[in-house]
Amino acid sequence: MSNREVVITGMGIVTPLGKNVKENWENLKAMKTGIAYFPEDGLPEYLQYYGKVAEFDIPENIHPKLLSQRKFLNRGSLLGFSSACEALTHSEINISDVPPERRALYIASGDFSQIDSHFMYPAIKDGTDNKWQKMDFEKLNSSALNKVNPFFLLQSIANNLFSFLSAYFEFMGPNTTLASLSPCGIHALELAHRSIAHNEADVALAVGCGNWITEVPLQELHGLGILSKCKNGISSFKPFDKNRDGFITGEGGAAIFLESADAANHRGAEILGKLSKFENCFEPSPDPGLTVTPNIIKRNIEMIMKEADSCINDLAFISLHGSGTKKGDASELSSIIKISNNKKPEIPICGFKSYTGHIGAASDVGEIILGLKSVTDRMIPATLNFEKAEKEFLKLNISNSHQSCDKDRFLSISYGIGGQSTSVLVETK
Repeated sequence: MSNREVVITGMGIVTPLGKNVKENWENLKAMKTGIAYFPEDGLPEYLQYYGKVAEFDIPENIHPKLLSQRKFLNRGSLLGFSSACEALTHSEINISDVPPERRALYIASGDFSQIDSHFMYPAIKDGTDNKWQKMDFEKLNSSALNKVNPFFLLQSIANNLFSFLSAYFEFMGPNTTLASLSPCGIHALELAHRSIAHNEADVALAVGCGNWITEVPLQELHGLGILSKCKNGISSFKPFDKNRDGFITGEGGAAIFLESADAANHRGAEILGKLSKFENCFEPSPDPGLTVTPNIIKRNIEMIMKEADSCINDLAFISLHGSGTKKGDASELSSIIKISNNKKPEIPICGFKSYTGHIGAASDVGEIILGLKSVTDRMIPATLNFEKAEKEFLKLNISNSHQSCDKDRFLSISYGIGGQSTSVLVETK
């Protein structure tokens, strides 16, 4: 089986922090946050804090036959479309030089519950008397007949973005849409990487998108008990901090364009980096509630570092999932200590989500983009809002200010409740 070298030649990202790679990076360096306060009657105050994209670019030169299909793209899909366009533009490739059947496309929506289906909101509001708590199904059914757009079935199809991007860019090679928990962003990247490495495609686009800021996702996540109470306003998302109490939601899209190293070198493309190793682990939880299994992240990191014939101290930093939940962050931090045999670990640890809010599958892809920019600029990014860890984690190298580094690769980790953990080793050379 062929195992061609794969490189990154294009990146695109739109988040509450900025509408493109340059804006996101400049605002991250300035230690800004995209999280803001959006007052709304009828919602608890802490549900009025989230990261909302102020503006983003959508191409105007859409073929009339495709323009009618754009109305089926929900907000998250439009953000993914915007980031995909930036990634292709950034790559400076003449895509017509690549046969359509050699162009792979993988989408990670991270939305398996249709939480971004706006068309149902009017009926849900009526069914709950606008309180978003107990449902009166008779009112729901009546309102659905009168207020829900009859095209709702088309709007709720999970792979609408894939269909639209496939037609828009004529990506007709290997493809799929992933709709799962946060780690599916890295899963999409791995599938894109594998398509080129195994000579099933010459180029590949991986896109992650998510929108967790509207009423239904806010209420669903509130019910799970994993949202911050926002006692410190926009500074309440505090990954790894002893006073963390959950995350703040956001929305966004992120895309990475990959191609074979031979093709990139042949056309003189700027090589931004490469995804050198992937690892996936699953460990069922013995507990019925929402939790992160105790050894899954430790196992994942050990496996990928063994495969890379390296150790964590050879890295510039580790970008942990950093959801800001008590159990989730504790599991990640304790894993680093265990890997270091309870000695003081040298490896810097950082979390990106407090800059943008948690944006689902887009966080996976976006954090790789921001991490790659960090290593390229020889910078270890600060963990925004971090002050002090719990006693058992004080020995860890977590900083609320940027640091310098002289290493050329980092590790990005993602996990999902229920026992999933994924990792990818990224390097600039």
